[in-house]
Amino acid sequence: MLPLVLASSSPYRRELLARLQRPFSCSTPAIDETRHPDEDAATLVQRLAREKAQALQNSHPRHLIIGSDQVAVLDGQILGKPHTFERARDQLLAASGKSVIFLTGLALLNSENHHCQVDCISFTVHFRPLSEAQITRYLHAEQPYDCAGSFKAEGLGVSLFRSTQGADASSLIGLPLIRLVDMLHNAGVEIP
Repeated sequence: MLPLVLASSSPYRRELLARLQRPFSCSTPAIDETRHPDEDAATLVQRLAREKAQALQNSHPRHLIIGSDQVAVLDGQILGKPHTFERARDQLLAASGKSVIFLTGLALLNSENHHCQVDCISFTVHFRPLSEAQITRYLHAEQPYDCAGSFKAEGLGVSLFRSTQGADASSLIGLPLIRLVDMLHNAGVEIP
């Protein structure tokens, strides 16, 4: 079996991949994540997931390389990582009482034969109506400034939700494990 490498520095993706109980290494890909003009969200995340995996193929020959990228979409607009309290507050105020679609691009590249499987997994979060005081308390408690959508679904962020909808809840955290297991099976990796 070819060794696995996760093309990411994300601790969230690392924790998710560890659930599959297979040894893996991590390496940070150096790619330009700028959105192309007129590129829709699904095309963007699939392209970036593929490019992250491809960025490691020369340094990791004979590996299965996992790339992933995620964006949140609210009212047709792509939300990036907020990076600051103010931007996170604005994102959550805009999402209050609405639905946000999270699109996660996933790629599995066999660097030995260059075969690459790519997909986009959708997951929707329906937010409760949120007051500015609730949002401020949440942001001070969890500081999710490195997370698309300005929350951590695996933590207190779940308190902001009215409901969720989608086939794979792990995709919301950034690595769709159900689809990844399918891709790994296609590449000859047995899990469990």
